[in-house]
Amino acid sequence: MISSIGNSVSAINAFTKKMDVTANNIANVETNDFKKSKADIIAGPDEGVRVDITQVNTPGHSITENQEGQERVVESSNVDLTEELTEIIPIQIGYQANLKSVMAQDKMLGNLFDITA
Repeated sequence: MISSIGNSVSAINAFTKKMDVTANNIANVETNDFKKSKADIIAGPDEGVRVDITQVNTPGHSITENQEGQERVVESSNVDLTEELTEIIPIQIGYQANLKSVMAQDKMLGNLFDITA
């Protein structure tokens, strides 16, 4: 039972890191030359989970800027805001499910200690 709490805590930490990556992408949606990151939750060797973060190097749109009378072509961010915002929903659900699992296991352990004490 204790190892299942560890697995749930591992998943909560993974979902937190995944949300951090998504939030960073959203914060930089208007930053030129920014490349978004992708966080994948992967089963770890010890039955927990880990997060694998990779940078997505697809090009953004080309934008022509006028600075002091000179035109310059820059690349916009490659972040798709709709993709990032819809990514939040499964992160939130996964986080809440694992949190409820930890709370239920905590309650069961508390009851077990009350019975044996």
